[in-house]
Amino acid sequence: MTTATFDYSGVDWDAVRRLSRWYTGDIHDVMSDLGLYGHLKGISLYGRLAPGRTVCGPAATVRYQPSSRKGQPQDVYHGVIDNLVKGSVIMVDSSCAEGSGTGELMSTGAKTAGAVATVVHGTVRDLAEVQKLDYPLFGAGVSPVGVSGNMEPREAQVTLDIGGVKVSPGDIIIADVNGVVVVPAASARAVADAADAHGAAEQQARDRILKGEKLRDIWPV
Repeated sequence: MTTATFDYSGVDWDAVRRLSRWYTGDIHDVMSDLGLYGHLKGISLYGRLAPGRTVCGPAATVRYQPSSRKGQPQDVYHGVIDNLVKGSVIMVDSSCAEGSGTGELMSTGAKTAGAVATVVHGTVRDLAEVQKLDYPLFGAGVSPVGVSGNMEPREAQVTLDIGGVKVSPGDIIIADVNGVVVVPAASARAVADAADAHGAAEQQARDRILKGEKLRDIWPV
């Protein structure tokens, strides 16, 4: 079991701020141009997110492992929440067994600690309560089954493999109604620069369309 910490002093918060202005589709388009891939397949929004809003922040990671223990402590997951850097996105891999380890209480703790979202590679539950919290919870599905006797969180602030996409602590997670994208920390500024340019070009095209020009004469710019 590891409750390792991570030093977030190197997070490029300016890049985080700029990335948060764009949709995940914009971000992944420019990532593709840069030779990067970051889509976390099969993960969708189950909590609340205002229309048109994108959440973005550095990842704080938790990994579950199979466990037959009943009533096992959630200390590792709780530790990540309790030591959270405000503005982070909690990234949980609980795909190792059946069960939902993230619901109302984990979401309440995360929101109170300053997380901007929780993304779960696995099922989630307590959706009515989570939605009342007005909290962005993303998951790969919904299940009322709990984790007791099935699995428990054993590792924190480690690199996760989500369907072939690596997510390390400090990598930038962008999420909206379209899905979830991960930007490697080392590429955050380059992706933000490209996204700003891409977004400006799209806005120009949008303005021209609204003025009556034909789409085929405008896009691609």
